[in-house]
Amino acid sequence: MLATRYYLQQTSPGQIKPAKDPGGDVRFARAEEPSPEFNRYLYAAVGSDWYWAHRVDWDWQQWMDWLTEPGHETWVVWVRGTPAGYAELTRRDGGDVEIENFGLVPSFMGRGLGGYLLTRVLEVAWAVPGTTRVWLHTNTLDSAQALNNYKARGLTVYQVEEHVEKLQADGERFEPWPGANRPVTPAPSSRAASD
Repeated sequence: MLATRYYLQQTSPGQIKPAKDPGGDVRFARAEEPSPEFNRYLYAAVGSDWYWAHRVDWDWQQWMDWLTEPGHETWVVWVRGTPAGYAELTRRDGGDVEIENFGLVPSFMGRGLGGYLLTRVLEVAWAVPGTTRVWLHTNTLDSAQALNNYKARGLTVYQVEEHVEKLQADGERFEPWPGANRPVTPAPSSRAASD
């Protein structure tokens, strides 16, 4: 499917524009132990509505190889003990940190957690000495709020391109599990985009 891809970056920790703390029982923590099952769950729960398909067919060993690559980190936002969203970071040679995957489980959207999660992810990305740039890419198949959130946190667009996004064989979004029949995530309120 044809999509527009946006590349965004920060080149200084001073460019972070923090979101409001959502309050309540919200925690942000690194997943220290590599767990293919947990990351596969997060990938499907967060990405199924946005056509994330690149890792759908990975087996256990492919997930473990990915999670144990040098520089890979998984960070999770928890609400009252439930995983509500996550980000995967990859630290690369030369000081680059890529935010590889980022998002919320649909039932947690619209609560101001996206801005909070991105703020915390940017803070941990910049916390390692020698980091010179934090970057990510998104596209027009993603949540309508994603690009606004990235910009609101101080990331700036540095490249735009058209590309063909890999989809499932039938061209549809995949389900978080077979037979889930989960409704498509409604767009959150515009207020949540900049929280």
